[in-house]
Amino acid sequence: MANQHAALSVSLTRQLLEFVLITLIFAALPLVRGATDPSDVQSLQVLYAAFNSPSQLTNWKRSGGDPCSESWKGITCEGSAVVSMELSELGLNGTMGYLLSDLKSLRKLDLSDNSIHDTIPYQLPPNLTSINLAGNNLSGNLPYSVSSMVSLSYLNVSCNTISQSIGDIFANLAGLATLDLSFNNFSGDLPSSLSSLANLSSLYLQNNQLSGSLNVLTGLPLTTLNVANNRFSGWLPQELKVIPNLLYGGNSFDNGPASPPSPYTPPPPGRSIANRTHAGSDTRTTQGSTGESSHANKGLTVGALVGIILGSIVVALVLLLLLAFCIRKNKRKDAGARTRRGSLSVGTSNVNTEVQETRLKSTLAVTDLNPPPAENLMVERLQEKKVSVERIKSPITATSYNVASLQMATNSFSQEFLVGEGSLGRVYKAEFPNGKVMAIKKIDSAALSLQEEDYFLEAVSNMSRLRHPSIVTLAGYCAEHGQRLLVYEYIGNGNLHDMLHFTEDGSRTLTWNARVRVALGTARALEYLHEVCLPSVVHRNFKSANILLDEELNPHLSDCGLAAPNPNTERQISTQMVGSFGYSAPEFALSGIYTVKSDVYSFGVVMLELLTGRKPLDSSRVRSEQSLVRWATPQLHDIDALAKMVDPALDGIYPAKSLSRFADIIALCVQPEPEFRPPMSEVVQALVTLVQRASMVRRRSSDESGFAYKIPEHEAIDMPL
Repeated sequence: MANQHAALSVSLTRQLLEFVLITLIFAALPLVRGATDPSDVQSLQVLYAAFNSPSQLTNWKRSGGDPCSESWKGITCEGSAVVSMELSELGLNGTMGYLLSDLKSLRKLDLSDNSIHDTIPYQLPPNLTSINLAGNNLSGNLPYSVSSMVSLSYLNVSCNTISQSIGDIFANLAGLATLDLSFNNFSGDLPSSLSSLANLSSLYLQNNQLSGSLNVLTGLPLTTLNVANNRFSGWLPQELKVIPNLLYGGNSFDNGPASPPSPYTPPPPGRSIANRTHAGSDTRTTQGSTGESSHANKGLTVGALVGIILGSIVVALVLLLLLAFCIRKNKRKDAGARTRRGSLSVGTSNVNTEVQETRLKSTLAVTDLNPPPAENLMVERLQEKKVSVERIKSPITATSYNVASLQMATNSFSQEFLVGEGSLGRVYKAEFPNGKVMAIKKIDSAALSLQEEDYFLEAVSNMSRLRHPSIVTLAGYCAEHGQRLLVYEYIGNGNLHDMLHFTEDGSRTLTWNARVRVALGTARALEYLHEVCLPSVVHRNFKSANILLDEELNPHLSDCGLAAPNPNTERQISTQMVGSFGYSAPEFALSGIYTVKSDVYSFGVVMLELLTGRKPLDSSRVRSEQSLVRWATPQLHDIDALAKMVDPALDGIYPAKSLSRFADIIALCVQPEPEFRPPMSEVVQALVTLVQRASMVRRRSSDESGFAYKIPEHEAIDMPL
């Protein structure tokens, strides 16, 4: 009997082992196949090209290849997803590319101690838990996309040349334990959102140009804090003095015994900074004098107390009489001022002078996208209409061209080189002797604000700093002999407006995929302008004619930073320059106010163009359908009506769910109340989600260009967009 049990036990054990072995083999099959997620592969290929294809990245390829199965250097995978990239100390140079955000599963990113330059990409992998970019040549500022990395626990960008103020981006990063921003060029006060870092144990801010107080750090569970060699001032909070590892030398702190009891109580008078260092003796002296005073009060007689009370009452009465006299006198002055106000000249009024100065200063502040360090600012006094204004001029990074070279490249701006005409002037194709092809925008004299040289150079300075793959790059300018010319990279496939409305060749109709891609690319460009640039940049002239398409139908937004920086500016502005009929938000038409939310409205109108193939205003249609927004908005949530609105050129080839989600985004963007329109970061996220979830009929290989091709119904299948 025992032998039978033993045999049965051995048999069961053998079967169990066989089952486990078969399970492991099947589980390992995906790993053996090594099919890395295509979006991860593409992201790494773009990064490899941005690094200039270095040999030290063994097994990496610019096209093809499989990072997970081929063991690309520094890459770690789980299944088909790339989860870690560790490329520290490899002598890498170049930039970080523009497609890192597609690495959805990446948790660790370590590119430290290389020679990577340019700015940190504004969109990073969204699910990172650790970022180490220390010891490179990175500039610009911290990208806004960090604010949404809710899983982030480690962030190190030390030893770079990152500048500007530290963005207020930490409100949602409760899990962040280590933050190292040391050895950069950060300036300004600490952001209030730092107080939200409930698990922050180590904070390194040393060797920057930070100023203000450290009060925002008082509630954090810090064990290490280094704020040395900055420009902090005020009192060092008592709560920070108990931190085990605290370094704060090289600042301008008041070294008193304790912080003042309230924000409005100044430090005790009559003590020098040198004397305040003796905290212990000062404290004992203060306590001693207080004690003596209290004993003296106990010894006061009743007569003395009565005298003090009566004296106080007399003093109070005298003060009340003086106050009443002053009020009456001021009222007389105000009445006299009102009678004279009508005769005062606006140009000589002190009040109006201050208002004009404030307006122009605020205008300049909004326009300056990336202010240089204080020591590099060139400040000059301009006397304009007897108003003294501080004008801050920033260095221009674009190339300065002379008129002769641009005339030669365009055959004296001949008709044969003309490629377009916009609200600001004509655009010419320029062919330079070195073979480079550029686009020259010749600013029309009707654009009065740009004819003012000071403002033109200011706009050029700001535009030359914009760096985004979906924004047309400004390469140069010319301000010679009264000419105003801008030199851009050449995008040679026309603009979205012409592609949608004036394409005679039916084979060039944009597919649904291509339309969604155009919407997402331009949404990311606006997100960059609104939420990454500090201060924000408002486009003010967003329309389909300003969206240029390259050979792969990728969008490139033009005229960024050209419009007037402030709708209340004293400069005269061309009405064509700020908004265009059919695209302008209601608040601009009513009050002349134009904000980032007005750009969001214009973006919604362009999405309507992509969906319907109609122009924003079309007088050739019946009256009820001439305004695209008025006609389309009531139908966006009606599935049957929506299907009838779709551009007939699509020939019914689009996914119904994707169309419905696209319409939902439009409805949010074109709401009449600006406060209800979403920020562009939410629009981008909605479009990304749409792309991820969408299904699409299979396209033939001949349709990879993005142009529509009619597919028989029996060939249609669902596939990811």
